[in-house]
Amino acid sequence: MKSVIEYFKGIYNGIKSLLVGMSVTGGYFIKPGTTLTQQYPDNRDTLVMFERFKGEVVMPHNEKNEHKCTGCGICEINCPNGSIEVIPTTEVTEEGKKKRIIDKHIYHLGMCTFCGLCVKTCPSQALAFSQEFEHAVFDRKKLTKVLNQPGSKLMKGVE
Repeated sequence: MKSVIEYFKGIYNGIKSLLVGMSVTGGYFIKPGTTLTQQYPDNRDTLVMFERFKGEVVMPHNEKNEHKCTGCGICEINCPNGSIEVIPTTEVTEEGKKKRIIDKHIYHLGMCTFCGLCVKTCPSQALAFSQEFEHAVFDRKKLTKVLNQPGSKLMKGVE
């Protein structure tokens, strides 16, 4: 007897879920001025992506061409499919100590799954997601990007 009640309860919940979904769709059909559909190619200039949107990974630089990346390689270690390569080099400071800095921070956009582990685990918050979403290219080599700009340095105070 209990299985019969569960069976009809499942049918009732399925019909209720269907009616809730159809009421939302029907509301947009009755009031066509409230549609949420974006006319993408036509509104390229005014299109604003959501704040939580995960576009490609970028390394923000300030106006002095400085970044926050220390070259620790944690982003490279946490990337599940090897989309990030950190190529470090050492530099001798004014005190005579050796300091690890980045030579190149390479990002393979074609391999990225946009999981966000590199951005979340960066201890110096050197990486961020951009709002860029158009990545169609004819040559896959264009999907490999060097994130640190030429001649960029580590920001003062970031260790």
